[in-house]
This record gives sequence, structure tokens and C-alpha cells, in this order.
Amino acid sequence: MVQKFLLLLVLACISCSKQPQPKFNGELKKWHKITLSFEGPDTDELAEINPYLEYRLDVTFTNGNKSYVVPGFYAADGNAAETSSTSGNIWQVRFTPDAIGEWMYTVSFKKGNEIAVAETAEEGVSAGFMDGQSGSFQITTTNKTGKDNRAKGRLNYIGESYLQFEETGDYFIKLGVDAPENLLGYEDFDSTTNALDFLKKWEPHAKDFETSAEPYVWKKTKGKNLLGAINYLASEELNVFSFLTFNVDGDDRNIFPYLLKKPVAEYEVYASDKKNKKAWENFFHKTRLDVSKLEQWERIFEYAETKGMFLHFKTHETETDHLMDGGVFGTETKLYYRELIARFGHHLVMNWNVGEENDQPTKEVLKVANYIHKLDPYQHHLVMHTFPNKDDRYEEFIGEQSPLTGASLQLSDAEFRDVPPRVLKWRTKSNATGRKWALSVDEPGKANIALLPDNEDMEHNLARANALWGTLMAGGFGVEWYFGYASPNSDLTCEDFRSRDLFWDQNRHALNFFETHIPFWEMEPANQLTTDDISFCFAKENEVYLIYLPMELETTSLDLGDSDKDFAIKWYNPRDGGDLKDGSVTVTKASGTVDLGLPPIEPIKDWVALVTVKK
Repeated sequence: MVQKFLLLLVLACISCSKQPQPKFNGELKKWHKITLSFEGPDTDELAEINPYLEYRLDVTFTNGNKSYVVPGFYAADGNAAETSSTSGNIWQVRFTPDAIGEWMYTVSFKKGNEIAVAETAEEGVSAGFMDGQSGSFQITTTNKTGKDNRAKGRLNYIGESYLQFEETGDYFIKLGVDAPENLLGYEDFDSTTNALDFLKKWEPHAKDFETSAEPYVWKKTKGKNLLGAINYLASEELNVFSFLTFNVDGDDRNIFPYLLKKPVAEYEVYASDKKNKKAWENFFHKTRLDVSKLEQWERIFEYAETKGMFLHFKTHETETDHLMDGGVFGTETKLYYRELIARFGHHLVMNWNVGEENDQPTKEVLKVANYIHKLDPYQHHLVMHTFPNKDDRYEEFIGEQSPLTGASLQLSDAEFRDVPPRVLKWRTKSNATGRKWALSVDEPGKANIALLPDNEDMEHNLARANALWGTLMAGGFGVEWYFGYASPNSDLTCEDFRSRDLFWDQNRHALNFFETHIPFWEMEPANQLTTDDISFCFAKENEVYLIYLPMELETTSLDLGDSDKDFAIKWYNPRDGGDLKDGSVTVTKASGTVDLGLPPIEPIKDWVALVTVKK
């Protein structure tokens, strides 16, 4: 018996030695994406033995005490973005190393019935080929600087109200777009459909394409307009955009990573009738992915990484979260998330959102969240989005009840006045559990109005005061702007981000102020310190105080305590940005409640007062 075992071991080693070592693609630098391509079984997307479900590739990467088990995926010919190939023998793993020096890797490649979504790989048997391979590679320091995410490292949830970049130690505030949710419904992606006439071309952003984006184009010209749109957002110093990855039977119906069972034209006719809501049952291979489309998505995301973008993966919407497995966590759902994590989880700055307007039973949400948390090697920020009037369901997820690390808040007031109290509510409740959530407002405003285009609201006073500054002063880590469905360039029809160009300037002013002037990650909402009922106060008491005065309030008084310390008072214009300025009072002393005086000019408009202890 021992001799037989040794013979099998020798034969396995001989087989392993004949298997080509993986090809490495990408710069071997810290925080850079590295792709390992293996030669596996020659198969295709619709092969009888399902390459997505009946095979399982995992690679363990180790450096000292660091170890990551990274799921892999079937990649057809390894160049499907360019070739649109549906067959081949290439299997890939994507990895972003977080340390310099030598990294070891070991490969597990198993086969078996639904092994891809099994609890462990040990439930399968060796699939041969690269199974058991091992090797090493050397990682050097990144050469990236500036806004490129690779210069800052992975953005981590650290149990605090703000996410932190691992390389620089900087804390993050996100400001950007939540719309259009169907951003990926783009004509340049393979097999994209046009149900309901929502197919996007992104033509207004053709002029924003830059030559540095050339490496991310596919088939010589494809992708340029959407790459241009992302470059435009980055040029406005916005740093986040969101997108659905599955909206079958949803508001749009054109975004899915799966293969159709029937012709595109037939699907478009069916899906264009909103009464039809069984497309998932009738038109899709539920466990067969579209490799080339997913590779083309990756080109967009990879470019966004170089522009400092946070990728908000909205994995479901309320119309879709019950479709897979009939709404009960099972094979289809598990494979969906495994494929998303395997193909896109290497990105440094992102979150997984288990569902927009999620209304699933709590037990099913917990199954999904726990599955993602266990499978994602990097433990990315994990959130859920709810209906604006159903946010109390977060009570069942805060603290140690779930692996969720924050909430993606939706609000509904036309003047955005519900934003600050909602952020404060969940900041207070989650903090009380001892496990703080990082909170963002990802859909502020009334659904049909929300953030209006510039030509309907040039000043955006309410959005600026109540949603933008209201979120940040309440301790939220960011805002993503929803575009009302009744507006031009709406949540579904937007193809021109310049429709709100004037407002992006105001976002930039807020972001620059927070990043330049205050230690926001050490500060707390402190509205009780001012003598009025409508200003916002954010403070690190006895050191720095930030007071936002809305347009209806010329000035206020602030309780500085009785330390007798000297404080300086400066003013900032949230409408136009610029330098800090002196008002009518420039210095004061911490001797109880003190008057802040008037801002430099136009006291009838909104201003920000910065009160800092004099060193």
C-alpha cells in the first residue's frame, strides 16, 4: 500500500513537472495587478462539463505571515477582450501583492460536481494540469504617485468611521456619482442588448478620452467613450462611480455577465415589455459566464484604478435579488459572487454592495454577506442599500450580527433635509455596538428630482448644504449623487456627466477642504456645541471645530469649554472654494460660549467657520 502511494506521488510529480509554469502578466510591484495564466483543460463556455462550476482554481499566495487564498476563473483563450473567444485552455488568477520581497504561491485545481461553490476545494478531486504547482516571484516597490490607487494601497475597513489607505495611512472621503446605475449598458461591450432603448454610447465624452487610456481600449477603438467619461470625472476631482452588474428584469435589463440561451433580438423584444419578468428563467444560462464581456469590463475598471476611482459594485437591485435560486441562497448566487470576486476583487479601492434597495429576508442577506466575507481574500468594504423608509432593518446587521462594515444610505426628501439625521442615526447606533460602520449617502433626494442638472438648478444650494456638507459634518465618509428619473440625463438615461458640471466644483471644494484643513477621521458630530438649531458642528474638542452655517443663518456661537486656550477663527466659502479668510472676529478664547462673528462677505450666504487652537 505504501509502495503504491509512493508510485502515485512520483507519477504526480512527473506530471506536475511537465506542466508549463504560469505566465505572469503585469508589473511585479507592490499594489499592482499581477495575472497568472495557467494552461488547463481545453474547453469552452458551453462545454458539457461546465468550466465555471465543475472546476475550481484557487491559488494561495504567501509572504511571511501574510497569506491569501485567491479564487481563479476560466479565461477562454486568455485574450477574450480582443478576440471575443468563447473557448480555450487558459485559466487565470489576479492578485495584488501588499508587501515587497519574495512571494510563494501554490496552486489548487480541482474538479467535481459544483466544486466551484463547494464549502472547500477538498470536496473535489485533482483536475491535473497545474494542480499542486508551486513557485515564487519577487515584488518591488510601486513606482506610482499622485491619485493612482497603486500609490496609496488598498482601501481598508479598520473598524472606524472612515476607510484607510494601507500604504499611505491616509483616510478616505468619496464624492462622485451614483448614476447612471446602468453605466455598463454600453454598446462597445460584447453581447450588450438594447431592451427599453437604454443602450449607451457615451458620445458626449468622446472628447475626454486621453492617450494614456490607449492600453485599456479593446479591438483598436472600443471603450474610448466610457474611458473618456471616467477621465472627465477624475478631472473634476470626483473619485467614485457606481454600477449594477446584474439588472435582469430590473429598471434597465441590459446588464448581465451571463450567456443568453436565445438570440439577442428575441431577448430584446421580451425584455422591452415590462410586464415580462421571467427573463432569468427563460433566456439565460444561469451558470455560464460571458468571458469576453467580463474582460472588457475589467479594462474599464483597471483604467479607473489609475485615475484614483472607488469602484462601487452594486451586485443586485430590488428587482433582481430574488431571481437567483428563487431568492434562497444557493448555487447560482454562490457562483455569481465567486466570479465577481475572482475577476474583480483584486481592485484596491472598492466595495461590494449586496443589493440596491434590498428587501430580502434577513437570513438570506446574512448568507450572502457571510459568503462574500469568507471568499474575498482582501475583506473589502461590504455594505447593503435599503429603501429610504426601511432603514430600520439595519438594526439586524450592525455590530457582530453580520460581516457588513457599513451602510449605503438612500434618502427621499426633495430638499435633502433627511440626510444629516439619518447619517447621525446610524453612526450613533453602530458606534454603540463597539464596531463602527463606515457610512455613505449613495442616493440622496427625492427619486424623481434628486440632483438636478445645472440648467435646472445652477446653484444647487440645497444639495450642497444638506446632502454634501450635511453628510460630511454628520460623520459620513462620502456621497454618491443620484440623478432623478424625471430629469434629462437621469439615473437611466445619463450619458453626459457634464450635465451637473457646476456642482462638481462644489464637491471638489468640500473634498479639498476636508483633506487639507482638518483631521476629519479624529472628529465627531457635535451640533450640541452651537447655540442655534440649524448649523452643523464637527469637532475634535479643545483642538479643532468646524461649523457649517446655512444660508438662513448669518452667524452663531460656539461652546469652546473653559480651557482658556486661544483659538483662531477662519472662514471658508463652500460655494466657490479658495483660501481661508478672516471674518469680523479672528481670535477668541475658550471661556465658555463665544461668538464667531460674521464671515468676510455676504453673510446671507452659506459659510464654513474653522476654529482651531493656536499653537
